[in-house]
Amino acid sequence: MAASEEELRRLMMEIRILEGSVNTIQSRFRVVNAALEDTMGAMKTLESVKNEKKGTEMLVPVGAGSLLKVEITDVEKTVLGVGAGVCIEKSIESSIKDLNERQEELEKLSNSQQQQLAQLLTRIESSKNRLAEMIEETPKT
Repeated sequence: MAASEEELRRLMMEIRILEGSVNTIQSRFRVVNAALEDTMGAMKTLESVKNEKKGTEMLVPVGAGSLLKVEITDVEKTVLGVGAGVCIEKSIESSIKDLNERQEELEKLSNSQQQQLAQLLTRIESSKNRLAEMIEETPKT
């Protein structure tokens, strides 16, 4: 096999691997953004609840565009998921603070993934351009 054929095969394999990495990062990006939306929705709901009085009726989002009509029985405490199926009771203010920190971490992760994605797409474009040049330079038989 000629060196140019070997290089063509290597470059095509590299492009396939990079495209696989792009797909993986895009999947992770969707998961992070879903968690970010969920966190922001929880913060918005808690902000609304903290300004209400005990006994107030509210519509609370439960996901998938669905709302539940509830009567607030405690405007000072909430149960916050902290991971691995564990929930703890905290003040609403403390929960909002924790959710805000979670939001900041998710935003950092999202930004990092966007940068990785941009770098991979640049490498793919560069490799495809190089591949096209090599194909043009290959002698026709």
